[in-house]
Amino acid sequence: MTERKPGRPQVKRKRRAVNGILLLDKPLNFTSSAALQKVRWLFEAEKAGHTGNLDPLATGVLPLCFGEATKFSQYLLEADKGYETLIQLGVTTATGDAEGEILAQREVKLTRADLEHLLPEFRGEIKQIPPMYSALKKNGQPLYKLAREGKTVEREPRTVTIHSLELMDFDVEKAQARLSIRCSKGTYIRTLAEDIGERLGCGAHVAELVRTKAGPFELGQCLALDHLIQLQEEKGATALDELLLPVDTALQDLPLVKLSTSSAFYWLQGQPVRAPNAPKFGLLRVQNAEGEFIGIGEISEDGRIAPRRLIRSA
Repeated sequence: MTERKPGRPQVKRKRRAVNGILLLDKPLNFTSSAALQKVRWLFEAEKAGHTGNLDPLATGVLPLCFGEATKFSQYLLEADKGYETLIQLGVTTATGDAEGEILAQREVKLTRADLEHLLPEFRGEIKQIPPMYSALKKNGQPLYKLAREGKTVEREPRTVTIHSLELMDFDVEKAQARLSIRCSKGTYIRTLAEDIGERLGCGAHVAELVRTKAGPFELGQCLALDHLIQLQEEKGATALDELLLPVDTALQDLPLVKLSTSSAFYWLQGQPVRAPNAPKFGLLRVQNAEGEFIGIGEISEDGRIAPRRLIRSA
């Protein structure tokens, strides 16, 4: 029996504590998870999470939360979003976007006025049936896995809100429409494009998709992955820390209250406290006497601030 030669020992990459929010312009053909793992590797970060899936076809605003910021990622998940999309009329695909197999092609005889006349029907509260090619689960199985097996299961319609839907451009020759959309969480732009196409009688799919806004964050604030890679190669992982936004940046629309040194101490032990000029109800951002963010509180019935999410390392 031949003796097996030992391979080179695998060196475990050292991870470090990193706290804050990075605004990434997600690259084309990356899943949100793949983009997160690449950036986490560049930072050498212990803990990180993204704030909602973007399809591989999509680019744009993807806030990444590191360390203590992951405690507050839910607030970005639930925030309104903004998109610009190019929809191809006359062609339907299996996935609702340009990556899917073409299912049908129909002639398009439309004008810009036809589209502008239709769009008001899709503003406000609308019902959407989630696509089979989505991360939603049925009996523990992601729908996209079932779809790849050729299976289709019943999906319950969901109510979403389209705050604004505007036609930016319409190319008659190419049968392409560029739309600007601001919508609630859980809105599927692929489904919106398909539904618009069906109402027009020609079908449609998403050819391009850019997320332009997520909560308070806009595309112009975002950083390209190539820029992060170059900076890390030239100056090391710690140089990336300067690009991070404070943990509470995503919570700027919550009222702010500052606690005294004594109150902050007890609050961080999980005890409700009182503070002057606190709101009468609702969630709020809480800072200590030094102006450091220490968590989210909620006004209880007796007017005290009860801790809901704490940062213990502040």
